[in-house]
Order: sequence, then C-alpha cells, then structure tokens
Amino acid sequence: MKNGNLHQVYLGLGSNLGNKEENLRKAISLINEQIGTVMRHSALFYSEPWGYESKNQFVNAVILVETPLSPHQVLKANQHIEHQLGKTEAHATDRNLTSHLSPLTSCIYHDRPIDIDILLFDDLQIDEPDLKVPHPLMQERPFVMIPLNEIRG
Repeated sequence: MKNGNLHQVYLGLGSNLGNKEENLRKAISLINEQIGTVMRHSALFYSEPWGYESKNQFVNAVILVETPLSPHQVLKANQHIEHQLGKTEAHATDRNLTSHLSPLTSCIYHDRPIDIDILLFDDLQIDEPDLKVPHPLMQERPFVMIPLNEIRG
C-alpha cells in the first residue's frame, strides 16, 4: 500500500447511451465523492461496441483513484454509482459461468448508460466469481489499454 492506507485502483469507464460524455463526467464526480481521490484521468476514447452489435458508439476513459476501500468495497461502490446513473439489470452483462467457454463467448453484452470496471488494484491478483483483478479481458480491449497506458506513464 502507498500513502499510508491508501490503495491505487485503475477504473475503466464506458458509456454508449444518453449523453455519454456527461455520464462519464458524473461518474468521475461520484467516484471522487464515494470511492476516493481521482488522481489521473485519461482523454476520452471513442470506440465501437466490443463483443456485440450496436449502432451506439462508446465513450471510454480510465482513471486512477487513491482509495482507503478494499477491492470488494470498490466493486460495491462502483455498482451503486452505476445504479445512481441509470444502469439497470437490463443493461448488465449476462454472464454464463460455464468454464469451457471463453470469457467473450460466455457473456452477452448490452448498451448501457455507464459501466465501471476495476482494471487494476495495487498489485493484487483476485480470482473470485464476482471479482477478477487484473480485469481478465483488458489486454484484448484497445479502449481500455490505450487510455490506461496514457495515465500509467
């Protein structure tokens, strides 16, 4: 841990419904209020939907947050913020936990007003049903890796 009891967590944000840029701005503000201090913010990255077909382009960003929260507390806070910004069960990714399928083919993605993913949390490795850190698909996603590399320096 750095800076006393603060953790460094990189969060990936995405939106492809509504006022996408405003959705990201509001999410970052709520993260700053509810999770920890936003230390760095990437430029906005525009991308096509990944893993499914949609006419709605995504706007993505990655932020670095210093937080006293545990990984599970950050996950719960992310989900609360997503709900505050209008994400419902209809927007959530459907996950099929059948282990013989690849992560991409075992999920059904949907358009969403906001999505917040934990990408990295300190140097932890977590492999639990509800939380995987580092994010298992981030290396396959340019809309994550380009903004992440921008702010990691």
